[in-house]
Amino acid sequence: MIVYESTKVEFLADVLTDNLVKYLRTNFSEKIGKVNEREVRAWDNSMQYMYRILADGDIPNNAGIAIEFKVPYTSKRVDFLISGRDDDTDSVVVVELKQWDSVEKVERKEAIVKTFINKGLIETPHPSYQAWSYAALIEDYNENVQNDNIRLRPCAYLHNYSLAKIDDPLIDPIYSFYVEQAPVFAKGDAIKLRDFIKKYIKYGDNKENLYRIENGRIRPSKSLQDSLSGMLKGNKEFTMIDDQKVVYETALDIAKEAYRSGQKKVLIVEGGPGTGKSVLAINLLVQLTQLGHAVQYVTKNSAPRNIYAAKLKGDFRKTRIDNLFKGSGSFFEAETNEFDTLIVDEAHRLNEKSGMFQHLGENQTKEIINAARFSIFFIDERQRVTLKDAGSIEQIEHFAQQYEAEVVKIQLASQFRCDGSDGYMAWLDDVLQIRETANENYYGVDYDVRVYSDPNEMRNEIERLNGLKNKSRIVAGYCWDWKSEGKNNSSHLDIQLPDFNFGMSWNLANTATWAIDESSVSEAGCIHTCQGLEFDYVGVIIGDDMVYRDGQVFTNYKKRARTDQSLKGIAKMIKENPEKAIKLADDIIRNTYRTLMTRGQKGCFIYCTDKALEEYLSERLSKVNEKN
Repeated sequence: MIVYESTKVEFLADVLTDNLVKYLRTNFSEKIGKVNEREVRAWDNSMQYMYRILADGDIPNNAGIAIEFKVPYTSKRVDFLISGRDDDTDSVVVVELKQWDSVEKVERKEAIVKTFINKGLIETPHPSYQAWSYAALIEDYNENVQNDNIRLRPCAYLHNYSLAKIDDPLIDPIYSFYVEQAPVFAKGDAIKLRDFIKKYIKYGDNKENLYRIENGRIRPSKSLQDSLSGMLKGNKEFTMIDDQKVVYETALDIAKEAYRSGQKKVLIVEGGPGTGKSVLAINLLVQLTQLGHAVQYVTKNSAPRNIYAAKLKGDFRKTRIDNLFKGSGSFFEAETNEFDTLIVDEAHRLNEKSGMFQHLGENQTKEIINAARFSIFFIDERQRVTLKDAGSIEQIEHFAQQYEAEVVKIQLASQFRCDGSDGYMAWLDDVLQIRETANENYYGVDYDVRVYSDPNEMRNEIERLNGLKNKSRIVAGYCWDWKSEGKNNSSHLDIQLPDFNFGMSWNLANTATWAIDESSVSEAGCIHTCQGLEFDYVGVIIGDDMVYRDGQVFTNYKKRARTDQSLKGIAKMIKENPEKAIKLADDIIRNTYRTLMTRGQKGCFIYCTDKALEEYLSERLSKVNEKN
């Protein structure tokens, strides 16, 4: 979808007569919705600069011009396109326009910079990365671009930004890959940008390439299909066994039928921790992409998306793979059946609404079902860990019925975590008093559970085991503030236990892959950085929000950190319906620790700040050991 389309000569006339912004505003309102006034001001400013760039007789008058082209598979839009031909091929120049006048580089995060946007200094993708990624996405998913060999030539133009003569952060060596792929032009570079355009747009095309791009079917390219398939082969972390294979074949069969018939389908896959939901989701993502389906892996939580993208990358650029992984709030603007399949992992974490302030869209579950012919929801309702977690089987079925979608439900039962022990899961539920089970004093397998009186001893053992495979981590309940001043500094000790001279930093904010980074064993993860992921051994620090008194495990939401967003809004709920609110907070805290204590495949080590809880867990564990 293109908001504004013309030839070069028409574009110049529209700018000269002050009609361009008026046309953009009108077309945007009709095609997309309400116009942001900041965007209008940006158009008014940037299009004057593009007018000066294109006012050159060597750039053909019948070259195509497009403004605000919606990138397939995303809600993102390309600022400016120029189409035509060079001596050999059809070409389209992709221009990312920026109003920025300052930039700071960001270490340890790929292609991220800091700049002032809306009066605040924020992290955002490097402009060259943005231009390159948009071009890569169009190449990977637009069938006409692939078949007709249309060459995309990305660049970025920061017309208000003055490059420093020495060591400018915008062109720092850490961004060199993307700057080489998409050259960056700044204030005073108008002639250079004009020469870049003239190199690839020597002849006009009367907007023909724009038409072909806008009307190209969304299909993954052969190179992307082959690359993904090669990455998965021989990767033992993604090997499926037992009922994973049954669900996999069922999902493939339904996907093919939905693709053929166009009839909406919904598959609900229920499974507890360690049943292999994520491994199955990744296998389906790769196989359906290889079949030529437009498919994405969706989670609310960014941690599993980042980890699986990194593990899949192989020789392919990880940022190219990132296009397959999306947040759950990405679909409130999606068209009906825009995708063939959406694979939703951790569906219990879906929110009602999207956006930073949960004000966008109507309902994430509904939006996902609307956006795809086939929706797969992997769900475990006992892993809801925040007040905003709204995903449920009941809700999925409700919206599926609204869209007249056929619903299939299937169970994943086999355990691949906690040493394959369904018994450990049942024992843990009994111990945490989530539900009574028959596994009061027994979990039946050689799974290494230990309760420590000294957190330093637990940390030393986790660090020793991590030295074997980099697959052991410490995690904690969110009872300590995650302070902004120390979020990029591992020597800043957020979690402090003075009686033991123990301190740890929360996982750093300047990495998206804490779960697999080599140095991350020295940082503690929380529920948000480890849910949906697994390790060999996990060390869990249980804070003051869970204690043991008079034969009962109690929770106390007031002991959660001020910076924890999981229970945001609980004070208001307490006033309106105290009994319901306290029960909900209690469920969330128990579910959080249940989830943390099931991240280890081989073992779970526990330290409690509450001595009585430590003694209770030790007693329960001793009874298990007596049985064995």
